Amino acid sequence: MQTNKTLRLHHVNTPDAFTELVAALAANGIAVIEVATLRVGQRHIYRDVTVTVPGEKDVETLLTTVRLLPNIVVESVVDEVMRVHEGGKMVHKGRFEVTTFAQLREVYTPGVAKVCDEIQRDPSLARRYTNAGNTVAVVSNGSRVLGLGDIGPLASLPVMEAKAMFYGQLVGLNAVPIVLDANSPDEIVETVARFAVGFAGIHLEDIRSPDCIEIEQRLIERLRIPVMHDDQHGTAVVTLAAVQNLLRSTGRELARSTFAQIGLGAAGLAIATLVREAGAQAVLGSERSAAARTLAATRGIECVEFEEAVRRADVLCLSTGVSGLLDPRLVRKGQIVLALSNPLPEIEPADALKAGAAAALDGRSVNNLLAYPGLFRGAIDACASSITMRMKLRAAEAIAAAAKPGEILPDPLSKSLHAAVAEAVRAVAEARAPAAPLLVRR
Repeated sequence: MQTNKTLRLHHVNTPDAFTELVAALAANGIAVIEVATLRVGQRHIYRDVTVTVPGEKDVETLLTTVRLLPNIVVESVVDEVMRVHEGGKMVHKGRFEVTTFAQLREVYTPGVAKVCDEIQRDPSLARRYTNAGNTVAVVSNGSRVLGLGDIGPLASLPVMEAKAMFYGQLVGLNAVPIVLDANSPDEIVETVARFAVGFAGIHLEDIRSPDCIEIEQRLIERLRIPVMHDDQHGTAVVTLAAVQNLLRSTGRELARSTFAQIGLGAAGLAIATLVREAGAQAVLGSERSAAARTLAATRGIECVEFEEAVRRADVLCLSTGVSGLLDPRLVRKGQIVLALSNPLPEIEPADALKAGAAAALDGRSVNNLLAYPGLFRGAIDACASSITMRMKLRAAEAIAAAAKPGEILPDPLSKSLHAAVAEAVRAVAEARAPAAPLLVRR
């Protein structure tokens, strides 16, 4: 996995010294991505040079390359990924500072008692007068994290912090990362249901399949606030947006296309389900698990063998976790291929294109960040009690429409994108359902 390192170094103050460094790095496949000049002395120039190396195993090659240069001295090496996580990525603090005794009496005792009385009388007021109306819980037990597998709750916390951080940055929602030392669906459902009263939405993340499907469904049934497992539905929404734009770029329509989903785990089943609801001509699925095939069949997905799915598909989507699964010789000319497993896809996009695919993407392009902030923002703004299929379809349309000419998907850090997704979701929610009180179903 690629990683960034910053070399704090100094070199002799001559025109050729730094040029020699850059050339030596390039010759060893190491790219310089940023240079900061710290100080220029009479004899030496002091710099921070940030480079990208293919992986941790290549760091020693990097250091050897630099140390062999006679005019360069490396003072220290900083791991940029670890540095940016120091102290965590979240800060929780009040919206304003209390500076007078009068403010203290209003914010705390005795004034706060008035707000408590009002909320006890009318619980819906919590949306207006507390954090509960604008805060999402990002919940995981760390049982299925990225390409790392079951790493446990504590090791998964950096991922949950990152997910939570983007809610604030992109759509102005507060978010709290919560990791649970719990393994069974019963434990997780009961724990989340008990603290959900203080939140406007529950974002489930990195929970193993099939537990995640059961947990999500039980919480949806029990709570009156939006609940969504991002690995299922965030992935599905972004994948559908990509499929819509890939088809348009090749002059085709979803309604006249056969879509095949290889791998019907949590993400694959959600993708196939959403694509079918979006109006694909036919949706095929291929999966070894009999239970997954049975569940897929109840959703109108035709389960076939791997070879048949690949052969019949106009759009072929793979989410199996098996690197190199798709032999390039099986790719049909003109086919659209999405190989979504991270960190290594079922087929490299370049290999799929070389084999005749009309277009190809991997999981690095299909980023859930495009979907989940706007989905929750729109649902919460509408006081919706759940995130519906129609909301997800509209979110996918909004994401696809936000892509610039020549792009398949838009910039995930674009605030205007997330505002458009939130507005699309809010409009659907308000058109279909009355506002829901902030209560737990008992």
